[in-house]
Amino acid sequence: MPLTATAAPAQAPGGGCPNAAAPPAAVDTSEVPPPGVPAPEPLPIPAEPVGGPRLAECGEVRPPDVPPAPIDPVASQSWVLADLDTGEVVAARDPHARHRPASTIKVLTALVTIRELDLDERIIATQADADQEGSRVGLEPGVVYTVRQVLAGLIMQSGNDAAHALAMKLGGVEQTVGKMNALAAEIGALDTRTATPSGLDGPGMSTSAYDLALIFRTAMRHPEFANAEATREIQLPGKPGEPPIPVESDNAVLWNYPGALGGKTGFTDDARHTFIAAAERDGRRLVAVLMRGENKPVKQSQHTMHLLDYGFSLPRDAAVGELVTEPSPTSEAEQEPEPQAAAAADEPSSPLYGTVGGPLTLLAVAGIVVAGAFAVLRRRRAKLAAARRAADRTTDHP
Repeated sequence: MPLTATAAPAQAPGGGCPNAAAPPAAVDTSEVPPPGVPAPEPLPIPAEPVGGPRLAECGEVRPPDVPPAPIDPVASQSWVLADLDTGEVVAARDPHARHRPASTIKVLTALVTIRELDLDERIIATQADADQEGSRVGLEPGVVYTVRQVLAGLIMQSGNDAAHALAMKLGGVEQTVGKMNALAAEIGALDTRTATPSGLDGPGMSTSAYDLALIFRTAMRHPEFANAEATREIQLPGKPGEPPIPVESDNAVLWNYPGALGGKTGFTDDARHTFIAAAERDGRRLVAVLMRGENKPVKQSQHTMHLLDYGFSLPRDAAVGELVTEPSPTSEAEQEPEPQAAAAADEPSSPLYGTVGGPLTLLAVAGIVVAGAFAVLRRRRAKLAAARRAADRTTDHP
């Protein structure tokens, strides 16, 4: 199926689906371009709907003889339910409607990072990173992190500081946005144009539930991303002489849904609530993407879990389209591992999200011995606090 786009009117031919060309009007000034810079035109609508003809339909799109999904338009104006392994779109609602992604676009930021950077490289956080607007993981200026650790902060706590730090490592914000848009086009996400690495709204920002499902599926083919998605808790380095910073996933589905694989949350005033979550049941992996929803009276995480239940209840051959497939990804983990590296992969991960080599392990053990009972007590307190926090994981982003 061709992935090229041609100019088209704002409304889809014959249907007039809402937001076929662009998201709803902004409610604030976040998308106003700088003085003298024209606002970007909407992305062209593909001549043929990406993923199959049924995905151009308005409203709910489901296989024949299948009951309606347990989610109404107020909960999510646009959604997609897809199989991560086969790529089949199980059901959807306005799958190609263009909305703002908010922080769910960080999946694309993570994908660019994994493809272009060595995850063991170092990043020294800056004041500019720490000063980023919105949600932050808590990067400390002057503290050294690995790309892997910053990536974890990006995915688990939706850190805008982490997004900025990774963007600077990738060559700068403008260059990173360019890389993100180029990659989206390469994999067939033709509804997607990002303006920021973090998902904060900017001129011309748009994506679709279909595109986010496609981007998430592509990212999940990278073990580095899948592992970070499934991680509930890690620790990042603190300031010199201070304890590590605990980091916990902000995705309520990961904490509360059996078989959850991870996902991404998002919110801005213009985007409203956006949500991605994936889970596995009986050998089947599904991803649910919800866009432009509200958290009242029911939270997006609850709607997402209901949608996943619905998907798992349907026949395995139920489908209304497909997520287009790109060539096999390239990343550090997809090359044949050396025997030593393969053995290290079976070792338990360290509190700093990764494995530690022999010399570092000896230093860590020595440090624990010196710290003695004080370190043990601090860890026990941290575990108790984490247990109390894990008892009620119901808060959605932000």
